[in-house]
Amino acid sequence: MKIAVLTDSSAYLTKEQQEQYHIDVVPIPLIWGNKTYYDLVDISYEDFYQKIETATDLPTTSQPSLGQITEFVDDYVANGYTDVIILPLSSGISSSYQNLVAYAQEEDRIKIHPFDCHTTCAGLADCAILAARLVAAGADVDLIMHDLEDLRKTIGVRFLVDNLAHLKRTGRLSNAATFIGTLLHITPILAMDVQKTGHISAIAKERQYKRAYRHVQEDFDRLTKDKDYPIHATIFDADNPKRGDEWFKDYQEKFPQDDFDRSIIGPVVGVHCGKNTIAIIWCRNLDSYFDQDGKPITGINSAEVGEKFA
Repeated sequence: MKIAVLTDSSAYLTKEQQEQYHIDVVPIPLIWGNKTYYDLVDISYEDFYQKIETATDLPTTSQPSLGQITEFVDDYVANGYTDVIILPLSSGISSSYQNLVAYAQEEDRIKIHPFDCHTTCAGLADCAILAARLVAAGADVDLIMHDLEDLRKTIGVRFLVDNLAHLKRTGRLSNAATFIGTLLHITPILAMDVQKTGHISAIAKERQYKRAYRHVQEDFDRLTKDKDYPIHATIFDADNPKRGDEWFKDYQEKFPQDDFDRSIIGPVVGVHCGKNTIAIIWCRNLDSYFDQDGKPITGINSAEVGEKFA
């Protein structure tokens, strides 16, 4: 058995992570006027946020084409791979997963295993890295898929946006009709229903940014404490590194028992949430899926985050 791991650019893995864990990345198309850009290939993180601030016409996103996926699959087949685990961004905000399921049923040269993480950005990166680490440790597909499902149970997401206009425009906010219209001078608090649908919902609102920040941190504390596994969390931002670094430092100081990292919200996700968005994604620490010798632990059954969405 020879297993490949493929994800899309919305995971925003660094080049170092891609090389270290042997994860392939298919770039997601971004359509702006009459031009198509590929996420972090034809348009950089910095250029995207500079351009979107002054643009009169706003971009949209597509999904990786079947041709893009087939190029990777052809290469895997040529190099003797028997299986490939493909992790796209959440089915709650994209049809990529459903299309991969259909494609997997038609492809008979290699076994394709799509997995819906119900998240994106750092959460998707965590899933891809866990899959790749399990491959490197000699795990079979059944154990990898089991552990991906287990990890998904532990993922929580919170983010703050300057306004909901981008999410409303691109149709990515599941409860937009009931939430928009009451947001003057309000900071909305958003989440993803990772354990069920992978949709984005506005779950609360606060009149001051500081109170919204406190709300998010209280949610993190409530949903991670007393778990019987260690927590890994990532703070990530849409071109607001100062705010992201402030979050990172504060969380490290207040939750010294947890592990924290930093990442970005790149162009394709930035289309939907806008500049200055700030977020935290947390999950079971990936190291805890392995024993002290680096071998995969079997039979892990983690407690769910415990969120309830309407």
